[in-house]
Amino acid sequence: MLILLTGCAGFVGWKTAELLAEQGHQVIGIDNVNDYYDVDMKRWRLNQLTPLKKFRFYEIDLEDRAVIEALFEEHAFNAVINLAARAGVRSSMENPHIYIQTNALGNLNLLDAMRQKGVKKFVLASTSSLYAGQEMPFLESLPVNEPISPYAASKKAAEAMAYTYHHLYGIDVSIVRYFTVYGPAGRPDMAPLRFVRWIDEGTPITLFGDGSQSRDFTYVDDIAHGTIAALKKIGFEIINLGGGKNPISISRMIETFETLLNKKAVIDEKPFIKADMLHTWAEISKAKTLLDWEPQVSFEKGMRNLVDWYLAEKEWVSQIQL
Repeated sequence: MLILLTGCAGFVGWKTAELLAEQGHQVIGIDNVNDYYDVDMKRWRLNQLTPLKKFRFYEIDLEDRAVIEALFEEHAFNAVINLAARAGVRSSMENPHIYIQTNALGNLNLLDAMRQKGVKKFVLASTSSLYAGQEMPFLESLPVNEPISPYAASKKAAEAMAYTYHHLYGIDVSIVRYFTVYGPAGRPDMAPLRFVRWIDEGTPITLFGDGSQSRDFTYVDDIAHGTIAALKKIGFEIINLGGGKNPISISRMIETFETLLNKKAVIDEKPFIKADMLHTWAEISKAKTLLDWEPQVSFEKGMRNLVDWYLAEKEWVSQIQL
């Protein structure tokens, strides 16, 4: 297929583009390469994709409706995977407007271009942040109408608009809700890469809370495979992509890194942030049934891969702004 993949310089986008090309699909990747986090990480990922014959990159802003429509005029896409988003719960509290512009309006620009050109398959990346306050493990059928951060609210808006375009125009929609993605070349604003570098350097870890909060960590390759599996014709479905086992505490993650690096962490504990979730835990039976998907990489193996990558790329990763 010819697939439009947005956010291809992002963490999940990079790995998804790589796997799509390996599977023989033609990939048009777009990204505005914004400076929400250090662009050197995004450039490194793009450099891994550039040699791929089936990948072509455009530096495009999803919020520019005219440019998006022109892209759809130029290419006859078979499907769209929208991974472009402003991420980060805490940052969304500081600048909520840009989250709505990218995550909601940018998403609408894609859907409307699809309507105009008759593109019928849409995969939207969403978030476990929508489940705040619900009972675990989180089921896709839970009512998620009380987002506790502008980030979560913007992703809820994107999900709602995707349903509207499914209902009105017959677009086949798979919404995949991600649970704490980690792995090599991960986002430098997220705990895994930050903690690895801080422990290695002897820099105090900034820890919001006491470390008992937990996450359903999911390895990036597993997430990418699940995202691609969601390209199947499905009608309209919301599907969790997560570890699916008991969530892992932040303290355990720190201990894992201490063991792998053979160094002791120095912890600077800060108050817990209200917009954060205490725990996440995915119910993934729907992904198994509909997509024949379940995670393959264990927490221990995934974290070892991250540390090995960091040590191999340490010369430039140690210069990345965290």
